[in-house]
Amino acid sequence: MPKPLAGIRVLDLSRLVAGGMLGMLLGDFGADVVKVEQPGRGDPLRTWTTGDRPYWWRVYGRNKRSITLNMAHPRGRHLLLHLVPRFDVLVESFVPGKLESWGLGPDALLERNPKLVIVRISGWGQDGPYRDRPGFGTLVEAASGLAAMTGEPDGPPLLPPFPMADMYAALYAASATLMALYHRDVHDGSGQVIDVALFEAIFSVLGPLAAEYAELGVVRTRQGSRSRNAAPRGIYRTADGEYLAVSASTPDTAERFLRAYGLGYLLEDPRFATNEARVRHARELDRLVEEAIASRTLEENRQIIERHRLTAVPVQTIADIARDPHWQARGLFLDVVDEQGFVRMHRVIPLLSETPGEIRHPGPALGADNDAIYRDELGLSDEELQELRAEGII
Repeated sequence: MPKPLAGIRVLDLSRLVAGGMLGMLLGDFGADVVKVEQPGRGDPLRTWTTGDRPYWWRVYGRNKRSITLNMAHPRGRHLLLHLVPRFDVLVESFVPGKLESWGLGPDALLERNPKLVIVRISGWGQDGPYRDRPGFGTLVEAASGLAAMTGEPDGPPLLPPFPMADMYAALYAASATLMALYHRDVHDGSGQVIDVALFEAIFSVLGPLAAEYAELGVVRTRQGSRSRNAAPRGIYRTADGEYLAVSASTPDTAERFLRAYGLGYLLEDPRFATNEARVRHARELDRLVEEAIASRTLEENRQIIERHRLTAVPVQTIADIARDPHWQARGLFLDVVDEQGFVRMHRVIPLLSETPGEIRHPGPALGADNDAIYRDELGLSDEELQELRAEGII
């Protein structure tokens, strides 16, 4: 059965995570994603290694083809313009204005292919006073309010230990790309430009910060794992040194949790009788919950959780997840093999019942598809390809 994006071709000029994840998402569902990389170096994601293994590239470069092209060279730009009419989507993550300085801005690209969807990913957006600033995810995570809200009240702001902003930007970019393709193919047939700012992507998932500040002057700060909306909520240590996460997000779940742990009497105390009261007195409630959980081993806590169907779960590492029978049953992990060996990675997400995605291969070797694209599609001769290689253009 054809994949949902079969026939869609993506020319990916981006680097690192946001564009890389976007290309992975589209490729997982059948798009032909051709990654354009710098000759001799490739996407910096290839240098993100564990030991000497480039797992980031092998996973997030999956289902892509790789060609090399030096777009700073006039002949490289000439080749790119000849590729553009063959593609439906172009993805880039250069500093705003870089493509324009090469004569490869949206006007030039759309002139070559009026149906092209151009996805532009940057830290701060394509316009505004900050457009020229460096835009790595770490910077926007700090500037967006995320870091200021993350950590303990008496500790410093904290950054996430993974490229969170990039990944949210990729999800927004994927949905926008599909909307633009739908508009093109169902409505007026034209391409368009998509402007994805990492800052805006991460800011949008932090909750109603703008409304709270504009109307009430509220500035959200660090409060550890506690929630401003419900209590108890947090991570608690067990008697044997493990950790348990508790989320009592509704009054019913909170009351059931307290009763299961022998704390039902607290519901008669005005400080803990309602959700609003529990949130106001979360620190006091936490101490009591900590004591109850700390007096039991993880297994003893687990038995209470399962018996009473509580909204709590042990904190897990990848070692725990890898042997978890639930995720084994759902086939979360796949071993994907190519000539470089096998890589275990997460399967295609989400699951579609009629048109599921597929992992065809891990991230390929740098320039593995130069011949297939330049010779077989553009018609360049072996002599021309050798000359381009010698000049560092491909």
